[in-house]
Amino acid sequence: MSRNARINGLLLLLVAALAVLPLALGLGDHKEEPFAGADAEAETAITEIRPEYEPWFSPLYEPPSGEVESALFALQAALGAGVLAYYFGLRRGRRQGEERAAARTAPAGTDPDADPGAGTGAGPVPGADA
Repeated sequence: MSRNARINGLLLLLVAALAVLPLALGLGDHKEEPFAGADAEAETAITEIRPEYEPWFSPLYEPPSGEVESALFALQAALGAGVLAYYFGLRRGRRQGEERAAARTAPAGTDPDADPGAGTGAGPVPGADA
């Protein structure tokens, strides 16, 4: 197994552990909504500290349930990840294309892997006995 494959495997195990451990350890069992978002947690804390607080504005769209809200958030995250992956893939593809085009248009004898003495006349003369 190559080094990169081991690193990728360890990273996948770490991500899986981060997803499963809170459920397995029962974190959040004492709460009404154990996996509420930061917005809900902040709203709860504000109303506990200052019950007369009035929000400055209301949301444009209020999802019918927490599950729908979570699904919309996951969709938003997936779309953002897709846009970023497309952008970075496009950049990498363009860079690789430019490198290939530069390698094709390079003059003969400029190959970095070629023999450094080739084509300079420094080698033996063909047909001459050494």
